[in-house]
Amino acid sequence: MTKVMYITVQNHPPRYARSLALNPQSHNMMIDTNLLLNMGASFKEVQRNEIIFMEGMQASFYYQVVRGKIRWVNVNDEGREFIQMMAEEGESFGELPLMDDEPYAATAIADEDTTLIRLHKSHFLQLLKENPEVHFAFSRLLSRRLRLKFLLIKEMAIRSPEQTIIALLHYFRENNKHTCPECNRVKLTRQQIADMTGLRVETVIRAMRHLHSTGQLLIEKGKVYCSK
Repeated sequence: MTKVMYITVQNHPPRYARSLALNPQSHNMMIDTNLLLNMGASFKEVQRNEIIFMEGMQASFYYQVVRGKIRWVNVNDEGREFIQMMAEEGESFGELPLMDDEPYAATAIADEDTTLIRLHKSHFLQLLKENPEVHFAFSRLLSRRLRLKFLLIKEMAIRSPEQTIIALLHYFRENNKHTCPECNRVKLTRQQIADMTGLRVETVIRAMRHLHSTGQLLIEKGKVYCSK
C-alpha cells in the first residue's frame, strides 16, 4: 500500500488545522479538503465527457479531483486527443496558468462522472503564500510532471514504439500511478496509451504483443501486466 505523508501547517488555531497529503513516490498531491474549504473552495459535479475548461481559456480556479477521473488533452483538427495527463482521486490538474497567468495549455474533460473541488485563483495563490510547505510540495509535483514530459519526448524521438511504451509503463509503476500496486495490472486502455504517446492504437496493440512475446509485459485475457 502506498505510504502517505501529512505536512501540517502550524501557524493557525488548532480547530482550523491545515494539512497536505503527499504521496512521496508519485504525482499525487492532495491538499486537504478542509483547508481548501476554509479558503473558500466549493464542490462541482461533472458528468462523463463534460468539459471543465478548454485550451486557450484564462484560468480562474485551482482544481482537485475528489472522486472520478479527468483527462487533460490537446485535440487536433481531426478530433484526435493527445493526453497530457490523467488526473485521479486526490490529484490536481490545470495548474500552470495559475503560476504564469497564461491561458490553459490543454482541455480538461471528465473521463467519468466526477466530483471536483475548486478554489479561486486569488485564494489559491494566497494559500501558497501563507503555507510554504504546500508551496514547496506543489513545486515538487510540477517538477515530477516535467520530468515525465522529458522522458516521453526522449522516448518518442529516438526510441521504438516498444521502448516508448515500456518506458512509460515502468515510469507509472515506479510512481504508483495507473498501475495496480498488488498485481501490477496496467489501468490504462490501449487507446489511452496511444493518446499519451502519439502512436496509433494499432501500433500500440502490435508493440504490446511483441513485448508480451519477449517477456517484458504479460497479457492475460486482454489485461496487461507490468513484469515484476
